[in-house]
Amino acid sequence: MSTPPSPVGIDELLEQVRSGLDRVEARQAFEAAASGEALLVDIRYAALRERDGLIPGALVVERNELEWRLDPQGSHRAPEATSHDLRVVVLCNEGYASSLAAASLRQLGLHRATDLVGGFQAWRAEGLPIDEA
Repeated sequence: MSTPPSPVGIDELLEQVRSGLDRVEARQAFEAAASGEALLVDIRYAALRERDGLIPGALVVERNELEWRLDPQGSHRAPEATSHDLRVVVLCNEGYASSLAAASLRQLGLHRATDLVGGFQAWRAEGLPIDEA
């Protein structure tokens, strides 16, 4: 019988995951999306989107559907999920859950997946465009 791996706390896991991501700042994400170089994917839950608004052009995908919607080979993929080479920038509210989500997308072969440092709140603080929900 094999020994189970020793447990890792969330802070350590987050550090490990982020070390493998090329995380982007809000302005970088805005420019990459505006130029068509990246797809912004908003995984915030509905109450936060309703409260704070939406990023124009971002694909909204509930976190529990993310892998199914972004897998280019998946039968439930979003039309935007065209290739494993797609640059995906995942954003959550403050930039924590998005790091874990981006790592999960990388496990599916989306090797350019990353996340937005500081999430939606960093986007708003930078004064970037927001639409009311």
